[in-house]
Amino acid sequence: MDTREGGGARILHRPRCAPYRFRSEPAATRHPGCYRYNRAFRPACRPMRILVVTSQFPIAGEPTRGRPILQTVRELAQLAEVRVLSPVARYPRWARPRSYLYQAPAPAETSRDIDVRFASYPALPMLSRPFNGWLCARALSEPARAFKPDVILSWWLYPDAFGALKVASKLGVPLVAGARGSDIRVRDAISRRLTAPVVRKADRLLVVSADLGRLAVRDYGADPSRIRVIANGCDAGTFHLRDRADARRQCGISDESELVLYVGRLVAEKGLRELIEAMQELRRSRPRAELVLVGDGPMRGELASRAADPDCGLRLVGAQPATQVAQWMAACNLLALPSYSEGHPNVLVEALACGRPVVSTPVGGVPEVVDESCALLVAPRDQRALAVALAATLEREWDEQALSQRFSRGWDAVAKETFTACQEARIGYRTNRM
Repeated sequence: MDTREGGGARILHRPRCAPYRFRSEPAATRHPGCYRYNRAFRPACRPMRILVVTSQFPIAGEPTRGRPILQTVRELAQLAEVRVLSPVARYPRWARPRSYLYQAPAPAETSRDIDVRFASYPALPMLSRPFNGWLCARALSEPARAFKPDVILSWWLYPDAFGALKVASKLGVPLVAGARGSDIRVRDAISRRLTAPVVRKADRLLVVSADLGRLAVRDYGADPSRIRVIANGCDAGTFHLRDRADARRQCGISDESELVLYVGRLVAEKGLRELIEAMQELRRSRPRAELVLVGDGPMRGELASRAADPDCGLRLVGAQPATQVAQWMAACNLLALPSYSEGHPNVLVEALACGRPVVSTPVGGVPEVVDESCALLVAPRDQRALAVALAATLEREWDEQALSQRFSRGWDAVAKETFTACQEARIGYRTNRM
């Protein structure tokens, strides 16, 4: 170490590759190459390097899957150097599930504007679940090391964020984990035990609603100071108020129809059976009422058999891209989402942006998104109350312009808050290691 005189003060200059750093030395004076002992120390002259680990991206069977994450990452790429590493379970041919959820992500949907790579790991349906986090970590290790991230940002707690936690620990960088809803609302003991380490050890935990934040503290012992509530945004260029009559012509819906729309996965937990029964009750007094289901999932076969009855008033249109979903929202009278549980359902935000009222249930983060000025909320699993709410919503005159202007939060705001959380995690991580 040498000393030089400057401005009347003796300034310490350490060699180019000194294996330590004085606490009193400003971070900006370090040599750019000197971070082999702590990867959290990075020169300020380049953008922060964020590795995004998530399997929640659009897939062939569900093009809308993971759309909020995809939108966030695209905006985040304007603020930092971002690479997406998507873990994909690889099943033997003889044990490959037929469910659409096990299809590979759709590269055409994910690679536009962002750098996306895939990392596969061996798995067996159900049997390998307790080990998938470790298998995922093994698959992520080398691609992550090659990218040399400053922060790892992972959505979906298990196995994605679990594997990312192991990799972040090896690389000496912080982990920012994001919980969407069903990944943290797990009931069985094994799933909770696998999820708990991520919730407790992540340097920052991002949740889409305050309700999920309270759940993380109450059920998992998460540190409240590390939790950040970042609500979803909405693509105003796609979801906005438009002419209903024109949208109906494009969707093949008559002007006289009272159209109830559902958008999401076709699973029982979304209250679809109750919704169909409520629609049957509604049609006794309002025969022009119709129900259109947009999405795909395990219940598709059951619902298709019911839709075959022309007197049912039920139509399935399958999974649709965002532009077509917006068209259906413009065509409908209301959106229904009678779920048993939710995180921060983005479909409600999109419906409001299109100027359409909502009928839903007061679960999870739903009350944080809507109130009586734009929605009617009923208890879950109550088909009679649901039928009454549907009728009341169809009967009421709604100010479409006011509904459309209610929500103006864009994905750029979501990305900025996510970027800030990554900065906080990085600063806190390196401070703790000094």
